[in-house]
Amino acid sequence: MKFSAQEEYGLRCLLQIAKAGDGASLAIPQISRLEGLSQANVAKLMRLLRKGGFVVASRGQSGGYALGRRPREIAVGEVLAFLGGRLYDAGFCDRHKGTALMCTNSINCSIRSLWSSLQFAVDDVVNKMTLDDLLPKPVTAALEYAR
Repeated sequence: MKFSAQEEYGLRCLLQIAKAGDGASLAIPQISRLEGLSQANVAKLMRLLRKGGFVVASRGQSGGYALGRRPREIAVGEVLAFLGGRLYDAGFCDRHKGTALMCTNSINCSIRSLWSSLQFAVDDVVNKMTLDDLLPKPVTAALEYAR
């Protein structure tokens, strides 16, 4: 199983905005510098993330991109599904049928249950995790938890 660069970099861009703080916005050059990505790539990702409602754009001198919702309201699974799709979805068998009109294993497919189970397990994790869960926590909170 592989995650695409679009999924990885898109999540990283969202996290940079979330790290900037509540209501803060970052411009494409800032995100580009922080993540070591080209400005063109960041611009493409931000367009997609805006389309998905994950960020909002503002123009002007203090413009840039801000989160469209609070970090705790943005599920990682939602972002991944929007940026790259799912590992296993309804059209999976149609895309992997080979040269035939229909998959030769469509009646009794043991692999389909594997992909379906794997997708369920991945969804269980990423749909419970939010951007807030991925943000670095202050060291003092970790020290208090250890006591």
